[in-house]
Amino acid sequence: MIKPERLKKGDKVAIVSLSRGMLGEDWAIHKLDIAKERLENDFGLEVQVMDNALKGIDYLYWHPQKRAEDLMNAFKDPSIKAIINAIGGDDSIRLLPYIDFDVIKNNPKIFMGFSDTTSNHLMMYKAGLVSYYGGSLMNNWSEYIKINDYTKNALVHAFFEPVERFEIKSSPVCSYSQDVVLWSEENVNTPRKFYRDEKGYQVLQGEGKVQGRLLGGCLDVFIELLGTAIWPGIDEWKDKILFVETSEVDMPDYQLCWLLRNLGAQGLFDVLKGIIVGKPAIEEKFEVYNQVYKQVIAEEFHRPDLPIITNVNFGHAEPIGIIPYGLQCELDVEQRTITILEPMTR
Repeated sequence: MIKPERLKKGDKVAIVSLSRGMLGEDWAIHKLDIAKERLENDFGLEVQVMDNALKGIDYLYWHPQKRAEDLMNAFKDPSIKAIINAIGGDDSIRLLPYIDFDVIKNNPKIFMGFSDTTSNHLMMYKAGLVSYYGGSLMNNWSEYIKINDYTKNALVHAFFEPVERFEIKSSPVCSYSQDVVLWSEENVNTPRKFYRDEKGYQVLQGEGKVQGRLLGGCLDVFIELLGTAIWPGIDEWKDKILFVETSEVDMPDYQLCWLLRNLGAQGLFDVLKGIIVGKPAIEEKFEVYNQVYKQVIAEEFHRPDLPIITNVNFGHAEPIGIIPYGLQCELDVEQRTITILEPMTR
């Protein structure tokens, strides 16, 4: 896997809209203004909004090739050092026919986003590029009031000041989908509610320490990826640590069960080293989802020994960190720690 270079002051970052084109809507453009000011003033970066990123929901829905064109142009431009996706959605898989994997491979740079951006991450993975699950423009870089301290710490140590080993610690506070502040200029001074997280990381099963390279994404999006050219084959899953999370959509427990059974039928649970599960966006789903994971993996596919740590800070509950695709990670079940064993950028 190719690891991109770290960011430094004066570097240029590109803004793309690869999923739902809401960044270009009148009611949302202030989110770009907030993020742009922070990227420029707080981090010393130059911001370039790609040509089609602000053309709105309708245009970008009907023109997935234009979304892909922005992505390819951002990779081709040698002055651009990082690419930030605006927001998730539900159809970035439609960019696949327009992706040139050689362009990505030959022009490595930081790419970040989450949720529907899972499709784009697996495009990067197929091209052999390390990419970063987390940090979308409208969710994290443009949070009202300020970037959450937990998220900012992860961004700094992933992209600006990479360290030899980075422990992905449990955040002492949490916030769920019901706590979202409506995106409106009227609310720019309204803070999101956070609560003390009494759970921390939870060990669902397994023991000892395991190491493996990270691969995964949003389970909701896996449905669109199965059977495509970017879905990893079973050999690619061998010895990996799977990271998975669910979106703010209230996924029924039976649907989660079906998705996990599909992964089991592919043979993933026989070859994985471990699993980390993101904090659910809907708090009430914590125990329900844990029961489903344990039922399917431990009972139906007979892997009660496979280490699983849940309630991890990535995905759709806040605050979130950064999960790097393809990098070496260690799970220590007894200590309930998750550690990236190498610098996240070079």
